[in-house]
Amino acid sequence: MRRPVDDLYAALDLGTNNCRLLIAQPTRPGQFRVVDAFSRIVRLGEGLDATGRLSGDAMDRAIEALKICAGKLKNRPVRGHRLIATEACRQAQNGAEFLHRVEAETGLKLEIVTRETEARLAVAGCSSLVGRDTDGLVLFDIGGGSSEIAMIDLTENRTNRLADHIKAWTSLPVGVVTLSERHGGCLVTPEVFAAMVEEVDAMLDAFIPPALPAFSGLGDRRIHLLGTSGTVTTLAGLHLDLPRYDRRKVDGLWLSNDEVDRMLERLLSWDFEARAANPCIGADRADLVLAGCAILQSIRKRWPSERMRVADRGLREGLLNEMMASDGAWRRAGRNFRTRNQRPSPGESP
Repeated sequence: MRRPVDDLYAALDLGTNNCRLLIAQPTRPGQFRVVDAFSRIVRLGEGLDATGRLSGDAMDRAIEALKICAGKLKNRPVRGHRLIATEACRQAQNGAEFLHRVEAETGLKLEIVTRETEARLAVAGCSSLVGRDTDGLVLFDIGGGSSEIAMIDLTENRTNRLADHIKAWTSLPVGVVTLSERHGGCLVTPEVFAAMVEEVDAMLDAFIPPALPAFSGLGDRRIHLLGTSGTVTTLAGLHLDLPRYDRRKVDGLWLSNDEVDRMLERLLSWDFEARAANPCIGADRADLVLAGCAILQSIRKRWPSERMRVADRGLREGLLNEMMASDGAWRRAGRNFRTRNQRPSPGESP
């Protein structure tokens, strides 16, 4: 029996670099099945760092992608949806004006979320990748225009909502687009890479979190890094030497500290053409990947860890998890499942 269409939920994330949509159906508690998806690099924040405004070409690219999303949403009536915009629209002088144009041309009404909300959604999207044996973790989302970092302590009164355990967070006003534009992403020498890391180091130095039990005596605690971004999924794809990117093999993968070091060294040894030719990077991201690695390197310096888990998920999954939880979607899904699987008792008619 097919479930009714009102079991569908949609989440759209318009970022500085990408436009992404997920339409999904709740299954078991905390999980869902993806019914439709869309992702396109639009580089909405291209040139924003220099001008303070979204460019005409960048807005046009985003509008075209959003028209496709609008078509998908129209073809699949959903019970609930949330459509968000992040750093590019937060920062741009014409961000609000652009979203009025989006509504006029596509019918989609996007909300600009705060950096704190963005950090919480990133955490909510990765809940299922945190094991019961974890005391704490540093979850980071390296975006196009900003990078969100959350310190999560699970040592006391653990609940099923990972976002409840965010004890400290910060948002760095830098991402792969902004950092590559400042330093140049095509020709990245070791000196250029070091300068990018140093810039991020200075931002992280200003973040002074409280003392947290999970992070005291790091060698005795079960902590790790958890990264959700194109940077870490690219490193995972390189590590696996994939002939083409495969989310099923990357999402949830563990990388040791030494394995991350080797992948960073490998990337730094490649010129732009070699990066563009790699199937896990491609021409669209060849000028951005090392900027992301510089942000990652700064995070690793600040929170040394023997291992890092890779998440090919993020804000959209967080939006879906929060919508489904607040709407009782998994309770309904459970009732529907039990109803479909009931068998007549002895003496009853089927």
